[in-house]
Parts: sequence; structure tokens; C-alpha cells
Amino acid sequence: MMVRSLLLVFFLLCSSLSAEIRTLTILHVNDIHSRLIALENGRGGFAYLAAAINKERAGCKDCILLNGGDLAQGSPVSTMYKALPVFQIANQFKFNAATLGNHDFDYGYEQTTKLIGASKYPLVSSNVVDNEGHLFAKKPYVILKINGLRVGVIGVMTDQLHTLAFPKNLGKWHTISSVETARKYAAEIKGKCDLVVALGHITAPEEQAFLKEQDIHVIVSGHIHSGLEKAMESPDHVLVRTKNGGEELGRLELKIDTVKKAPVSWTWKKIDVIDANITPVPAVAKKVKVWEDKVTAIVDAPLAVSDRDYTKAEVKAILEDSMREAAGADLAYMNLGGVRALIPKGPLKVRNAWNVMPFDNLILYGTFKGRDLPELVTAGHTIDPDKDYKLAVPDFIAATALPKLAFPNEAGLQRDALIAHLKKKWGQSASR
Repeated sequence: MMVRSLLLVFFLLCSSLSAEIRTLTILHVNDIHSRLIALENGRGGFAYLAAAINKERAGCKDCILLNGGDLAQGSPVSTMYKALPVFQIANQFKFNAATLGNHDFDYGYEQTTKLIGASKYPLVSSNVVDNEGHLFAKKPYVILKINGLRVGVIGVMTDQLHTLAFPKNLGKWHTISSVETARKYAAEIKGKCDLVVALGHITAPEEQAFLKEQDIHVIVSGHIHSGLEKAMESPDHVLVRTKNGGEELGRLELKIDTVKKAPVSWTWKKIDVIDANITPVPAVAKKVKVWEDKVTAIVDAPLAVSDRDYTKAEVKAILEDSMREAAGADLAYMNLGGVRALIPKGPLKVRNAWNVMPFDNLILYGTFKGRDLPELVTAGHTIDPDKDYKLAVPDFIAATALPKLAFPNEAGLQRDALIAHLKKKWGQSASR
């Protein structure tokens, strides 16, 4: 009995001696959406975000920087130049790894390939494939070496990609199960790594699923723009996500047990990128100015005057009004998620309309019996089932949410309709 006890003590002593705790700091952003310059609230902008990153990196020997996707789409420079300058400037952030978001496909998969080629850092995505199973990205994961740790970072795209992008923009590419695919690669690399991280552009239910994955203990998430107030946790698991637009930088500090290959403790905080408190990085500011100067003559022209701040739901209604006017329609429908910025109080520039509607979406319209209209577009309206109604929607909605309805007519760009509407209604003052 005594021999067994001695052997048990010896085993525990050896195990404790072989265990090693090492630190890792993950700096992270997500859904920057090409916001090269500060937002209306005086936050963000590439030169200011770069300064915040540099400050957090200073003296940090265990830091890596990750990007959770959707670097493209959201500013005039991105729309006019198909995001290529944005990806080129973003190299100044010196990401250690990034993944793709759904909006990184907004200019077509051929352009996405060019964006990956312009990135001077690993851009990983494990579950965007063709029918033969070939990966769209060059790598499904990367193994980073930092502070004596081997950190496997697996890129993951939401299973909902097919509802979030035009079919023509995806071509032959589609997603396979995000969780199952990441699980497969985690099992493949766990013997080569001290920690496996999922870098995911994923939905809320997918986030919950990843928190239960045995071999993936850290999830750096994107896609949901609101960010988190505090880290999401489950036993030996932590998930973090920041606000969109480059307004926040996340800092996750971990202590990693290299035997268990899992974190034993962590702390997380968000650093607000408030421009008034930050000196921008001159080299980044210079590159931003080059491209902003190319678009300023178009987007910085005076447009209208708003009497107050408008909520997202109110901006949605304004977009619907503008589509009805452009198409001469009875009804219009705009998805709330398609509203990309708010309308602030005060003088408006054309840029404000671009910020609200950065997509080159077309207005499509058709005539339908009331009985054939889905509740999606009739909510809040009294509809006669036997009456004909002319309905206007963005082409994205027609393709993804209303594929059974035929929209044979076109009424121009949705953004142009918004500009015309604001100029007509609010050219002197807002009375809405």
C-alpha cells in the first residue's frame, strides 16, 4: 500500500514538473469595414487604430494580432476601388493572421482572390470550398510561434454565407460545416500546437457551438457588429469579439498550460479607439490621405441638413421611401442589416449616403397580387389579396430572400435614389 502511495506521489511530482505555464496575448479586431477615416462619433480610422495597436504591442513579447474578417466594404474607397487599396493599407497593421468575412466577397470571388494576394500575412479559411473540396484560401490554418508557444489559428466562415452574399459573387464556392470542419483541423494540428484558436466570422449560435469544442479553447469572433461587454466563457473556453468599424481593439491575456494545451486563466479588455486621445501613425495617415483624396470630390459635396439623429429603423424607412420614389412603387422593403450607418444631426455630405449604403445594390421592382406577397414585405401594411401592388427591393434581397418572386424591372442604384431623396426632401432643412 505504501509502495503504491509513493508511486502516486512520484507520478504527480513528475507531472507537475513537466507542466509549464506560458503567457499569450491576443490583440484582435473584426468587421473594420474599410473605415479608413474616423466615424461620425470621432472614433476609429486606420491611422488611429494603427496607433492603438502599436501602443498595445510596445514591450509585449507574447503578442499576436488577429483580424476576424470583413475588412472590405463600407466606405467610398472600398466601393470605388473594390477594396484593394484597403487591404494594401491594412498591411500596416501587421496582422499575424486574419480570416475572411462574407463582405470580403462583395466584389466577386475573383477580386477576393486578389485581396488575399495583396495581404502580406496569412489569410486563413478552412470551410469555403468548391464541389471537389478544394479550399478557396491558400491555407485552412496557420501555426504561429510566440513566447515559446505554438498557436494554431484556424479560419472559419459562417455556414450562412450563402444567404449573405450574391450567388454570382460566390460562383462555385460555398461553405461546409464551420464547427465540424474546424473540429477536423483542430484534431489534425493539436499534436503540433500548445493551443488551438478558432478565428471565426460566425453567427451567435455558431459561437455557442464553438464554446463546446473539446480541442478549441479560444475563439476570436467576428460578424456580429455589436461586440461583447465581457468575454463569453465555458469551462476552459473563452470567446471574444469587438465592435465593428475599428472603434475598439481587443486584448485577451491568457496563461496556457502546455501539457493540458488549454488556458488556465485569462483576462480580456477592450481599448476604445477615440481619436481625440490618440496621435495617428503618420505613415498610415499618409496612405489613407492618398486614397481619400481620390474620392473627396465626389463624396464630400454638400447634400442636405438633418434636424436630428436618426435611428437605424428610421434610416431603413428612409431607404424604403427612396426606393418607392425611384421605382414609382406602392411598397418597398429594405433589410435592417443592410443599413450600414446612421444619419446624424446637422449638415450632411454625399459621403453620409455612401456610408448608409456603400453597396452598389440596384433597385428592382415588379407587380404582384397581394396574396403572393410574403409577410417579410407586408408587415405593417394593410394588403388586399386581390389587388396588384408594385414592390421595390434591392437586388440583394431579390436574390437571397425573395427568389420565388420575379422582378423584371430596374430603377437604378439604391444609393443614387437615397441621394436624390435626401436632396429633394432635406435640401434646405429636415422636417421628417
